Amino acid sequence: MKHSYKTEGTVLLVENVSVTIGNKTIIENINMEEHNTLRDGHAQGQMIAVVGRSGRGKSTLFKTITGLRKPSTGRILIPSNEINKPIEVQEGTVGFVDQKYTLFRHLTIYNQLKLAARKGGIPDGEIHGRVMDLLNKWGLEKAKDQYPCHCSGGQRQRAAIMSQLLSSGYFLVLDEPFSGLDVGNVEDVKSMLRLVNTSHELSTIIFSTHDIELAVELADKIYVLGFASPSKQVGTVVASFDLKALGLAWQPYSQSHTELAKDIKTAILGS
Repeated sequence: MKHSYKTEGTVLLVENVSVTIGNKTIIENINMEEHNTLRDGHAQGQMIAVVGRSGRGKSTLFKTITGLRKPSTGRILIPSNEINKPIEVQEGTVGFVDQKYTLFRHLTIYNQLKLAARKGGIPDGEIHGRVMDLLNKWGLEKAKDQYPCHCSGGQRQRAAIMSQLLSSGYFLVLDEPFSGLDVGNVEDVKSMLRLVNTSHELSTIIFSTHDIELAVELADKIYVLGFASPSKQVGTVVASFDLKALGLAWQPYSQSHTELAKDIKTAILGS
């Protein structure tokens, strides 16, 4: 069954973005446009996957989308608090979780989240309730007084994601969130992302992965980053797949998803 939906308003606009470091251009002419998705009876955010071979510029793109690196050309726009007045992304306006799950070593999980909530402008009187609500939803209430060094990798990852949600609003960029995880932990992360994705219609998750089947299962839009030609080794978008338009978004994994995964792998191998 194909789910009905409509789109309105742009939640992410990446326009002609290129990044040159020294004399080397890493990515060029990157264009992405994502809209707020509305489904009847559902709070449904955007889940965007970026896939491609190693060395094609995914990490550079993510640092640029999150404001950690300035584009050499082009611009990146996200919504502001004012309707129809998008703003250029700045460091801190988009949450970013790298593969190291960066946390403050000297703070407990609870205090990490309190600090993130203050950074995000949450009123002092609401911070404790918001933090405890997240800890309970994400199964970390028993670890709230632990320091990162005493937490498992999965607990640190959840704490890092929650910190970014509290401090950076609805946008979350995850660099290889499934890398090195066993099957059980992969299922936990999938559940976490779905929890964020369905918490608000403006929730926007962008993640990278080398697991194409996983991208097809979770995402409603997939971008393939690669080299446009063997002679020009600069990362760019070589293909994109809109699972909403294909009728595959928010559906159980099926043979049609398997066929799409094959098409995506073909695009990757050719770039």
